[in-house]
Amino acid sequence: MDRLAELYDTLRTAKLRTAVTALSVAWGIFMLVILLGAGRGIQNGAEHEFRDDATNSLWVWRGTTSVPWQGHKPGRRVRLDSDDIEAIQRSVEGVEHMTGRFYLPGEYTIAYDGVVASFEVRAVHPGHRYLENTQIREGRFLNPLDLAERRKVAVIGPAVVARLFKDVNPLGEWLEIGGRMYRVVGVFEDAGGEEEEQKIYIPITTAQMVYGAEGQVNQIMFTLDADADVESSKRAVAETTQVIASHHNFSPKDKRALRVRNTLEDFQRVAGLFAKIRIFIWIVGVGTIVAGIVGVSNIMLISVRERTKEIGIRKALGATPWTIVSQVLLESLLVTGVSGYCGLVLGLASLELAKWKLPPTDFFREPQADLGVVVGATLLLVFSGLLAGYFPASLAAKVSPSVALRAE
Repeated sequence: MDRLAELYDTLRTAKLRTAVTALSVAWGIFMLVILLGAGRGIQNGAEHEFRDDATNSLWVWRGTTSVPWQGHKPGRRVRLDSDDIEAIQRSVEGVEHMTGRFYLPGEYTIAYDGVVASFEVRAVHPGHRYLENTQIREGRFLNPLDLAERRKVAVIGPAVVARLFKDVNPLGEWLEIGGRMYRVVGVFEDAGGEEEEQKIYIPITTAQMVYGAEGQVNQIMFTLDADADVESSKRAVAETTQVIASHHNFSPKDKRALRVRNTLEDFQRVAGLFAKIRIFIWIVGVGTIVAGIVGVSNIMLISVRERTKEIGIRKALGATPWTIVSQVLLESLLVTGVSGYCGLVLGLASLELAKWKLPPTDFFREPQADLGVVVGATLLLVFSGLLAGYFPASLAAKVSPSVALRAE
């Protein structure tokens, strides 16, 4: 108790020095927490953009040729078809789930029991659910038999259920799509949120037959196997382009004939970007911590130097070197420990406040810091503060009382 009371008097008589030391420690920890949280929030926002689509997929859109090829003039519109899908499945290595999309021409009203609304209708293959991370909530998704028999069935999203069916179970009910009746066989949920849950899926072969576009496909998408990396995905892009170019007689090097999105490459590019951002954040954060350590070291050095005469008196009265050193270490531990903890709590509280007050966006959401990392950084700073106090105190404790008493 005597030592604690003495420590209190020491800190109270050096208020400015104590406040500066505490502020440098608290600010260093606070800034590290904020930087880590902000970096994670930006990364979460970017990763959220990939939540709706498989990150190992290729998306192919048709375009218009821009270079002449084997007697054909540029400006030809590439028309994808079902044969392209079969050729890709046969020729491209690593294809897992595959689907085509057929865009229904015009705008269509959706009706049920006198309630009319407008929703997007997608004509797809059964493999489409794996491309869009679609989860079945009730019933089932489209299956190969639906395509083979050209069934008039539909899978609808929760927004369609809420708008048209209200309290009625939609499974087995008949839904009017563009003047034709389709039986509802399933209700799906989508990680893409409300916008994606306003869709209706029907078999692509049914749509091709109904709208007089036998075999026509507007877009082709497929996933690669789980072992695929960026290099294998690039090979798949080249093989896909070669297959379609051979079928439709255009140059495989024509960049405008096809547009291919490689989500695996996109995802890896974003991941690499955030790895660099994390390195930058750590450089800034560690720099802030080091600045705090230097500040603590300087303050403790000044503190010991100012107390040189006091140390001489203590030694003259019989104090041992360890008694003197331990008193300085206790002062350093208390100041750095309390201020470091305050900076940690304030930083985490600021992140929680940001999560509560700031609405999630496509670029920033759920800021958070790794508690283990920031606690480790706090302990490192406290330990550095102990070292900063130990060395000057140990040197001062070795000085003879007569020399210490003559110090200015």
